[in-house]
Amino acid sequence: MQIEFKTIRKALKASLGVRILAPAVAIPLVVAGVAGAAEPANNPTPKYVAPAKAKPIAGKPTSVNAAKKVSNVQVGSASWYGKAFQGKPTASGESYDMWQYTAAHRSLPLGTWLRVTNLKNGKSLIVRVNDRGPYVDTGKRIVDVSYAAARMLEFSGQGLARVKLEVVEPEMVAYAAQGYGLE
Repeated sequence: MQIEFKTIRKALKASLGVRILAPAVAIPLVVAGVAGAAEPANNPTPKYVAPAKAKPIAGKPTSVNAAKKVSNVQVGSASWYGKAFQGKPTASGESYDMWQYTAAHRSLPLGTWLRVTNLKNGKSLIVRVNDRGPYVDTGKRIVDVSYAAARMLEFSGQGLARVKLEVVEPEMVAYAAQGYGLE
């Protein structure tokens, strides 16, 4: 989003603008700068692109879906977020709770369950995607986990960890919860 400062200056010169527009403009700019863009960016609805037509090759599958499998495993960096976001709304609409095992992912559907494994120490944990992100270092970071999840995975002190993400089916989550008495 580009901010046109000429327009803002004109509005601020008016007496009404000084009382109303100045705080309305200044507060989001300061909060975004201090909190590191605390709110998810406006993600426009993606435009529909028709799937590419597969050309038949002798002995090869002709279906696009048969030729390409979607991977349910990702490897990359994870970071965590905590106190600065406590109680603020997430992309799912619920309030962020740094003590729950939740995560922010850029593209997985909200409500998806993930097994996050810290590749340095082998610790793993199942978290639920309830937010969008990460918005920093988008080339390498694949997930932001809650502070509690980072503590369980033992990387809250470092801030970043190399992790493997695996999508977990809800039935497996329910089965695991029964074994640990987490009804």
